[in-house]
Formats: sequence, C-alpha cells, structure tokens
Amino acid sequence: MKILVVGGTGMIGGHAALYLRSKGHQVSIAGRNSPPPATPLDGLDFLRCDYIANDLPRAALGRFEALVFAAGNDIRHLPAGADADAHWQGANAEGVPRFFAAARDAGVHHAINVGSFYPQALPALVESNPYVRSRKLADDGVRALASPTFRAISVNAPFVAGAVPGLVVGMFKAYTAYAEGKFAPMPEFAPPGGVNFISTTSLSEAIEGALNRGENGKAYLVGDQNLSFQDFFGAFFRAAGRPVPPVLNQEHPMLPDSAIYFGRGNTLYYEPDAQETALLGYRRNDVIRTVGEIVAQYRDPARS
Repeated sequence: MKILVVGGTGMIGGHAALYLRSKGHQVSIAGRNSPPPATPLDGLDFLRCDYIANDLPRAALGRFEALVFAAGNDIRHLPAGADADAHWQGANAEGVPRFFAAARDAGVHHAINVGSFYPQALPALVESNPYVRSRKLADDGVRALASPTFRAISVNAPFVAGAVPGLVVGMFKAYTAYAEGKFAPMPEFAPPGGVNFISTTSLSEAIEGALNRGENGKAYLVGDQNLSFQDFFGAFFRAAGRPVPPVLNQEHPMLPDSAIYFGRGNTLYYEPDAQETALLGYRRNDVIRTVGEIVAQYRDPARS
C-alpha cells in the first residue's frame, strides 16, 4: 500500500515507517519538522504537516491508500504556560478525529490510530484525568468514522521503548547516560511500582497487523511485558555493565510523578488478549532486548 505515517519523524512513527517499508509498502512520512539528515528516515518522502492545524491539502492526503497516525500529544508536547486541559482537548479529543475525517474525505481507505493504553487498561482514569480522557475521546472519535469504505482502527500501546538508527530520542539518551553514572551526584534508584512496556518492534508489527487484518472500528489494547520500574531501569544499568539500582519511594528525576498517571508505587499490569495478539502478529518478550539496543546506540564508546 501507499502509506502516510504522520509523526513519522519521531521514535514510534519513524520505526513504524521503516518497518512498513521493509515489508514492501511505499511509505511517506509527515510531521512539523523534517527528519534528521543522514538517517534512514531522511530517505523517505517527507510532507510537512501540523495535524492540529489540519493543514495538509486534500490532494496530498488523497495520494495515499492508508494512514498511520503516531502523533497524539502527551506530556512531552505540552507548550510552556499552556492550559493543559484545553491543550489535551484541542490537540487530542478534537484534533485527531478532525484529521482522520479529512483523510477519509480525501479518499484514504485504511487508517490506524496509535493511541494510549490508559483508557482500556485503567478506565477509571478517564473521569479523573483530563489527558487520559482526551486520548479516550480521540480513540472514540476516530473509530466513529469507520464505514465500509474507511477502515478506522486504534492500536493502543503502553510505555514504549525503542531506537531508530541515527534518531536521537532524548529520554533514552538520558536513561543511558544515567545508567553509565554520568549524572552524579544524582542518586541512582528506581521508583516503586511498574507498568506494561512494549518495544517499537512489537508495536510496528502490531500496526502492520492491524492494517492487514484488523477489524474495522476496533480498539486493540496491545502490550508486551509487565515490568517493575526497577526491572526497567535495571535493564539499562545491566546493559551498561553496572549494578541494578535500589528502589526508593520518592519522585524520580528521570520518571517524574507527573508521567505516572496511575500513581507512584502502584502497578498497571495486564495481559493483552491472546487472540488479538495472534491476529495482529506481534512478538512478545522483546523489551529487555530492545533496552540493550538502546544502550548500544547511545552509550559512551569510551565506556564500552
């Protein structure tokens, strides 16, 4: 298929774009900023696009058979000084379905929304957390557009870990430096609790599976491994050749409480539906391997 990946210059969208191309699809990427030069993403056709402004012309959207949307806003995208509730409402609850409607009207036939796991994994947060509510409304709004001529599907993912060759993901570059001991005297520890994680490889496989075999109008809760935060941070430390840090019940500078919507010290574990996992065809138990790949990409060669 001719596929447009919106958010294709980021980690999730970029990995999906390269994976889909490796499967024989003709892939273009779109985003507000062009991909870094001298990376595999730089070799893909690029369209400049701000989905919130819905500024991609109909003729440009109409070139594609399929859309993969990996640009939903989270805490990393909140503008300084912005009203958070208003931003989530405009960017997610309203902006995402509006963009999918534009794609439908332009003639796109298959559309995948890469959404958040929170509304399905912990529905109680929908009422109490404006961000989670905005992701639920985005998901519902996208799938409400489903019709016999427009397949609209959500693939809702937990915490995602991954690497794209040549693409610097600031969070994982910092995690690697932290595991190498470069942030001393910052204390080395992990917060209590844990969550489900998925690798970019597993998620990209699930996205392609949804494109090829997904049920129209369906929201798929995907996931790979339930890991404590000590397990997750410990994987970075082990890959860097250092001991696993202890657990301390205090806010972590690399994973602040504001990013743990289910609360520090709690766990948000689940098992994805086995039949859905088989249908989408994505691998499991890939997170620790992926952390090793991340550390190999970012670690200081002098410490190797």
